[in-house]
Amino acid sequence: MDSDLEKQAKEAFIDDHFQLAHDLLSQAIDVCPTKPDLYLDRAQANIKLDNFTEAVADANRAIELEPLNAKAYLRKGNACIKLEEYQTAKVALEKGASLAPGDARFTNLIKECDQRIAEETSDLQQKLLETTSSTSVSIEDVQPVVAVDNSPTEVTVTPAKPKYRHEHYQKPEEVVVTIFAKGVPAKNVSVDFGEQILSVSIDVPGEDSYHLQTRLFGKIIPEKCRYDVLSTKVEIRLAKAEAIQWASLEFSKDSAVHQRVKPSSSVAITERPTYPSSKSKVDWDKLEAEMKKQEKDEKLDGDAALNKFFRDIYQDADEDTRRAMSKSFVESHGTVLSTNWKEVGSKKVEGSPPDGMELKKWEY
Repeated sequence: MDSDLEKQAKEAFIDDHFQLAHDLLSQAIDVCPTKPDLYLDRAQANIKLDNFTEAVADANRAIELEPLNAKAYLRKGNACIKLEEYQTAKVALEKGASLAPGDARFTNLIKECDQRIAEETSDLQQKLLETTSSTSVSIEDVQPVVAVDNSPTEVTVTPAKPKYRHEHYQKPEEVVVTIFAKGVPAKNVSVDFGEQILSVSIDVPGEDSYHLQTRLFGKIIPEKCRYDVLSTKVEIRLAKAEAIQWASLEFSKDSAVHQRVKPSSSVAITERPTYPSSKSKVDWDKLEAEMKKQEKDEKLDGDAALNKFFRDIYQDADEDTRRAMSKSFVESHGTVLSTNWKEVGSKKVEGSPPDGMELKKWEY
């Protein structure tokens, strides 16, 4: 049945009926959710419909199903360019170019990304020069800009309730997103960071899949972002590219960006800034401390307790201890975990299986 729907979608696409093609492909995906070509075709339909964030999500899903499909990286690169995500687009296009060396589309789009990145860098340098030359102001003089929606109330259809609830809070340098997914194995959680895109997938066998795909309010630094899968939640930390106050988690053309606070050297800051919420002020530092205390007090058992024990050691360790733990664990195929860099740094760590077991090297 999915082949008939796919054929009808292609005919609709040829006739420029992109919404119809999108709907038919969605039906085909419901029938056959593991066919990468369906996601690739729907990604192209989403691009035609200006649904660029959804196009990135479809391309990412196609890449998960078929990592060596060059067309999937082309779709992702095109959608990211439309979103002005040039760094993310370039990474995807370079991967696609390595899979299809003779395809000139990748070369042309990579050149476009390089040009856009150079323009952004030049603009940023100009803004920094203007900021440096302007008169600095005290922190009390900077007032946040709040976007007010005066549009008339409309009756809308309530969307389906997501499987997991998520919340966020922010600090000057990062935004913390919490997805309240209890008891989800880490192997079933996938998080992808773009310049201004957050993509989260939780796919547990036998349960409905959960997807959070959003264009973020501000840009982030993907290589500095991280996430942890805990027993009661998935915690995602987004490193801000600029120290600005996000009015919301998701991007909106109607949202007003809060001014960046940069006090002069003559201004002494005696307390950490607080941020406006809907009606009352929230002490985010206190909230974060309480959340960390809850995590610390969690009663875990089995593998979860052991993993938390090793994670706590690694988190509080110095650089040499971390290097020793990583090197010993990898080289011993997960059978040895040492914290002594002087002992393992100059030699290869051999595997040491438990009594009664044999270490076997698998051929891939």
